[in-house]
Amino acid sequence: MCGIVGYIGRRRAAPVLLDGLKKLEYRGYDSVGIAVLDRGKLAIEKRSGRVAALAKAEELSGTIGIGHTRWATHGAPSERNAHPHRYGKIAVVHNGIIENAAELRAICEARGEVFSSETDSEIAAHVIAHYFEEEGDLLRAVYRAAGELNGSFALAVLAEGKEEIVCARRASPLIVAEGEGEGFVASDIPALAAKGRRAYVLEDGEFARITREKVQIFGADLALRLREAFLLEEEELAPEKGRFAHFMRKEIEEVPEAIQNSLFLSDTLQNKEICEVLCQTYYFDIVACGTAYHSGLCFACAAERLLRVPTRVHIASEYRYSDPIVPRGTLTVAVSQSGETADTLAAARLAQERGSKVLAITNVVHSSLSRLADFTIFTGAGREVAVAATKSFHAQLAALYSLLAVLAKYRRSCLPPLEKFPDLAREVIQKSECAAGWSPYFLGSKSVFFLGRGVDRCAAMEGSLKLKEITYLPSEGYAAGELKHGTLALVDGRTPVVAIITDPQLADKTMNAVHEVYARGANVFLITCFPALCTQKEVTASVLIPACPSAFSPMLSVIPLQMLAYHVSLAVGNDPDKPRNLAKSVTVE
Repeated sequence: MCGIVGYIGRRRAAPVLLDGLKKLEYRGYDSVGIAVLDRGKLAIEKRSGRVAALAKAEELSGTIGIGHTRWATHGAPSERNAHPHRYGKIAVVHNGIIENAAELRAICEARGEVFSSETDSEIAAHVIAHYFEEEGDLLRAVYRAAGELNGSFALAVLAEGKEEIVCARRASPLIVAEGEGEGFVASDIPALAAKGRRAYVLEDGEFARITREKVQIFGADLALRLREAFLLEEEELAPEKGRFAHFMRKEIEEVPEAIQNSLFLSDTLQNKEICEVLCQTYYFDIVACGTAYHSGLCFACAAERLLRVPTRVHIASEYRYSDPIVPRGTLTVAVSQSGETADTLAAARLAQERGSKVLAITNVVHSSLSRLADFTIFTGAGREVAVAATKSFHAQLAALYSLLAVLAKYRRSCLPPLEKFPDLAREVIQKSECAAGWSPYFLGSKSVFFLGRGVDRCAAMEGSLKLKEITYLPSEGYAAGELKHGTLALVDGRTPVVAIITDPQLADKTMNAVHEVYARGANVFLITCFPALCTQKEVTASVLIPACPSAFSPMLSVIPLQMLAYHVSLAVGNDPDKPRNLAKSVTVE
């Protein structure tokens, strides 16, 4: 992983490739490169670092090329390990992981082949080159090589002397498109979108041959497949920061709009078939990763408290290997911002195999998850550029809570209203600016604890994740009642504690934990809707959020936690938009 682009046409390929790679920068990456066929010969330029480092590559001639932004899995982030990889007459870009790379490398080396990188991806170039020498046909060579590769891959391949790009997909997203005298391939729609282009999403096991005249898609047996294209919209303009210094700060500001656009606006919730499924739903299973997993935890608290629906929330990477029990009447809800999260996709497939219907909640139309699921709710977060999720978390909450509201209607129950949350979120954003002044307390801290009970524990976990992602400070979101069962040993004057208190039934209990950490020297920062708690001597600083139904409170309480992480990131000198080692779309295990 992380980003693939390819172009064949009448224009010079290099500028088109670099433009596409810039549109994929939001996904996160550590190196970049392009390969262009110039008069039938391969020219490759690659660099460690950002797309801007490839500026001189725009001068490359040739009208056929492939490009890649790499997020390191096998081998360090370096120019040597950057894609495209070349062997012989073949150049390859690859997303995914080749699990039998060591075995195949040994076979190639036994033939006398020499490798130039530490990556698993270079294996693909060697194996394809071997078969290309035998076949002389690039599609056949890629097809035969794919049969030897275990694991996941999206491949785009060039060969010297061939006026075409050949692609292959297995468990990693790949989209191909055609225009007037042009062909394209990319791992994500923004890299190739332009009005009038006809696009096809490759399914697992499919291959594609792209020429200037047409795109051809082939099945796992290389039989030609006739597929219906979908038309791409106008080319998406690159998002701009406007008056904000970073996309993350801008996207926090867009939280109210994301909530508004994700409340009750899905046609899925009015679909007769999903209505019938909801009427027969007695259990919810949530499968998700990272921030999406935390949105599922918040949903579970609300579902069980307000509607008494038993709800289990699974980390998708654990669910897929846990031999899960799926009772009759279970609706599995798979949550993924990108709709391409490999573990979530695998978990959703397993749930279907066990007899469950799957409802997807994703922000991306035409994503793998939306095609896999029985039903899909598309959230209204809009494009999220910063790697750390902010507005997409709130959009997921809004969609999940809307799902509960529809279920309540079918059960003739009544839930607290959701319509005021966009305005309440705007109020909280203004109040949360004070978190900028909290940063000095976190500099030099040995660790940070986020404490809460019930749904506030879920918010604490998300707050901790945000801080870890962009500040690199060790932190933990913890159940306040568990603090004295061992973890209190870690608390001293160098351990800031953030407490979230929005549930009146649990406020006194959580304050007991505040007393305990304060007694051991910790500075306590409070997120609460209870004014009296803000004046307690134990509280160093606080954000008072508006009163709201506690079951839905993460839509408000997480905003100050996002703002805190943002400001601490700036204070330690990090780029909050592009945290190290992280990618926006995790398409490998």
